Amino acid sequence: MSLRYGLLGLLAEGPASGYDLARRFQEVLSSIWPAQHPKIYAELRRLTAEGLIEVDSQGPRGRTAYRITGDGLAALRHWLAEEDVDRTMRLQPLLRSLFFWLMDPDELNRHLAREAEYYAGMAEAYRAYAARKDAGEFGDAPPVQSMRVTIEAAVRLFDALADWARWAADRPPAAAPPGGQG
Repeated sequence: MSLRYGLLGLLAEGPASGYDLARRFQEVLSSIWPAQHPKIYAELRRLTAEGLIEVDSQGPRGRTAYRITGDGLAALRHWLAEEDVDRTMRLQPLLRSLFFWLMDPDELNRHLAREAEYYAGMAEAYRAYAARKDAGEFGDAPPVQSMRVTIEAAVRLFDALADWARWAADRPPAAAPPGGQG
């Protein structure tokens, strides 16, 4: 359900095509809130049918740009201020960690080292993005300022996951007995 509000929020910044919206999701949220092209286009059709967005322009090769309507902006603001926040986090690495006891200790060590390296790398990539924003490379408009808050959350989240993977490597579970049951 949040994809629709992500799209509405991006369209509140200005008109954009489905391709532009997919690129924006990839640019900022790819590892936190992925949005695939087919889902984006399907949601754009639903939002148009509901009157929350409308076609702004149509260009060559069928490129369609959309803009948010007054009803769309009202729906977005209602979601931001009135609706309960879904705090569900689906983190496959944490689901997997529940079953680390089934892994060979050497495989587990390699896995956790890769996890720590990946998360540290992601934190660093977002840190670099934040530095570009802080240097004024993208201006200081309200959407840019909000994006900076989001980027900081990503930095802190990935730093925490890297720390967790390093911590977990120092506390390997006992090996599973033959047959995988404990």
